[in-house]
Amino acid sequence: MTNHLFRDFMALLFALAAGLTLSGITANIYRILARKPESRGGTILYYGVMIFAGASVLLENATRSYRKKDCSALAFGFAAALVGYWCFILGVGVLTLLLLL
Repeated sequence: MTNHLFRDFMALLFALAAGLTLSGITANIYRILARKPESRGGTILYYGVMIFAGASVLLENATRSYRKKDCSALAFGFAAALVGYWCFILGVGVLTLLLLL
């Protein structure tokens, strides 16, 4: 029983880490390569990239606002919980792809 619980907990942590890593890498590559979207295609590409990079961007913006005292601890906690769930979903996708290979 304990062995299965530990394995599931490690899979949860790995999914969170993989999702946050994917999000951070995607956000940084986009920042390096892209400019502000000016066309309709650029805007569509931006939203497509934000599906993967949005968790990292949201966490960065929430942390910056919390440090400047522009948002409450409750708002920061909600943003952090949303980022955790977002990263978990991305990480499950990464794990699924790895298992299929």
